[in-house]
Amino acid sequence: MKLLSKFCWLFVGVLFVFSGLIKINDPVGTAIKLEEYFEVFAEDIASFFHVFKPMALFLSIFLSALEIVLGVALLVRWKLKQVLVVLLALTVFFSFLTFYSAYYNKVTDCGCFGDAIVLTPWQSFTKDIVLLVMILVLLFTQRYLRPLTNFRTGAAVVGLTALLSVGIGWYAYEHLPFIDFRAYKVGNHIPSLMKASAPLRYKYVMLKDGKELEFEEYPMDEQYKFKEMVAINPEDGPKITDFNVWNDEGDFTQEVLSGKKLLIVVQNVPKTNRESFADINELVAAAEQQGITPLVLTSASRQEFEEFRHEVNLAAPYYFGDGTVLKTMIRSNPGIMLLQDGTVKGMWHYNDTPEIGEVQELL
Repeated sequence: MKLLSKFCWLFVGVLFVFSGLIKINDPVGTAIKLEEYFEVFAEDIASFFHVFKPMALFLSIFLSALEIVLGVALLVRWKLKQVLVVLLALTVFFSFLTFYSAYYNKVTDCGCFGDAIVLTPWQSFTKDIVLLVMILVLLFTQRYLRPLTNFRTGAAVVGLTALLSVGIGWYAYEHLPFIDFRAYKVGNHIPSLMKASAPLRYKYVMLKDGKELEFEEYPMDEQYKFKEMVAINPEDGPKITDFNVWNDEGDFTQEVLSGKKLLIVVQNVPKTNRESFADINELVAAAEQQGITPLVLTSASRQEFEEFRHEVNLAAPYYFGDGTVLKTMIRSNPGIMLLQDGTVKGMWHYNDTPEIGEVQELL
């Protein structure tokens, strides 16, 4: 029992710290995932969940920091009983979220580990059930876990962890994630990621007499009823499936992915930081003089963006893209991306708008 208790203590503590760090590294991405949950619950349960959408960023940083703090508090065994009770409550809550997502197939990726480790809804639910069992074990065997520090030292460690966690989250929001796990990160070649690395293979899930059976070849027996087709090797599929750029004249995706392009990504016009365009406009003008083509990508309507571009004096051709894709590309509104023949050479938050010399050095 002592060995089991110590194993659970270490596993749960490390997992909560790891999970919190992954999410607080990208607070905007975590906020987007929370908004997705709020939207689903507003439609399926009660409309008041819409109230939480404007609070998504705050909740993103708060919940991520809370995971880290609880993990550290558990590892140093500070106020063990209270920490375990809070961990139990959080895990029960997360278990409900993941079960709801899995059973009703609402949110296909829970975001438990951000973009670093993508779990299916049922994998997420299984993970939460394992955690739940381990926390219950810890609650019943906590007598074997003596405090590793005195109360004051433990409180100081936990307090410092809370300050650092919130600081990391806020810095990542005001700039960009420290570690980028997305398909559009610097160094990636977008056209290559739009293609499968190997031919996809599928299995067929069929129903017969109330039982599910799987076949690698479609059965010809009419007694089998088709349920679904599942990829056997989804990891070999395209990592980017929805990158498209267009305007009223047609599709411009390939044009954007060729040559030297400076992309100004404006995801959401009402929420765009307008003050940043003084520096961005200088960069756009300097880029044109150096043979780098500036382009604007937006998900706004033509009328909305026309009014906006005149308001901020943005003199660059603009194209349209899917709003979700633009949020995935860069966690800044506006954001700046540098492409060379489809390879991401640089990426900047509007608070870190580069000088033209820095851009040239990357090409």
